[in-house]
Amino acid sequence: MGSPCEIQLFASSHAQAKRVATIAINDVNRLEARYSRYRSDSFLSEINRVAASGGSITVDDETAGLLNYAVACYEQSDGLFDITSGILRRAWNFKSIVLPDKSVIQELLDNVGWHKLRWNPPVLEFPLPGLEIDFGGVVKEYAVDRASALCWQAGVKQGLVNLGGDIKIIGPRPDGVPWQVGIRHPRSKDALLETLALKKGALASSGDYERCIVLDGVRYGHVLNPKTGWPVRHLAAVSVVGEFCVVAGSASTIAMLKEDDGPKWLEELGLPHLWVDVNGQAGGPLFR
Repeated sequence: MGSPCEIQLFASSHAQAKRVATIAINDVNRLEARYSRYRSDSFLSEINRVAASGGSITVDDETAGLLNYAVACYEQSDGLFDITSGILRRAWNFKSIVLPDKSVIQELLDNVGWHKLRWNPPVLEFPLPGLEIDFGGVVKEYAVDRASALCWQAGVKQGLVNLGGDIKIIGPRPDGVPWQVGIRHPRSKDALLETLALKKGALASSGDYERCIVLDGVRYGHVLNPKTGWPVRHLAAVSVVGEFCVVAGSASTIAMLKEDDGPKWLEELGLPHLWVDVNGQAGGPLFR
């Protein structure tokens, strides 16, 4: 999943904990192998090979469900949450301190836009060659939800799953005490912005601090607007609590993409959240 992952379980025995953890970990590994953009043998890479030349491919039920969710996010975000925008990574190297050429971004934008695809389940069609899709904004959170559900189904009712800061509570600690979950400050790696007490639900965050370029005092984060090809510049971080991690994750990302309209959109959404803008101002019902 490209980040540190952990699972914590309270079980009746070490053997049970190990057995249940293995079930969850195996499923996370399955999703990694199936949808990783870094693996040439993944199903996502197979899809994108079809997309590169133009054509169509029939997908399975699980992939269809992920695509349907991505469509819902695309519509709810007015086109800002777009799984075709991953191609913009070709222009942005966040390990360097060099901004991409504007002409390179503009050229890539010709191959961005969910509306350029045809999705008639279970057939995904790419009428124009050169497009690609990326489930990076969906699959990790989906994996969190699945891992938590699998642990519950296997008989472990207390614990949590944490994949790179995307968290789902399986259940409270055995003494009923909630889990204390810290939210990192976007401008201070070793400081916490807030600590939440969670007995259930999920927490996901999005921000400009994990992968970024800082040039002449300006921070360029990895959350890219698919309409401009450039990083968002208003919010530094957003965290959302919801019943499902996949919902919390997409909501936090959409809020980042909506720039200064993000806080109002989150309020209308009705999910508990907090946000911090690039000037250090913070707000939201979870911020105290």
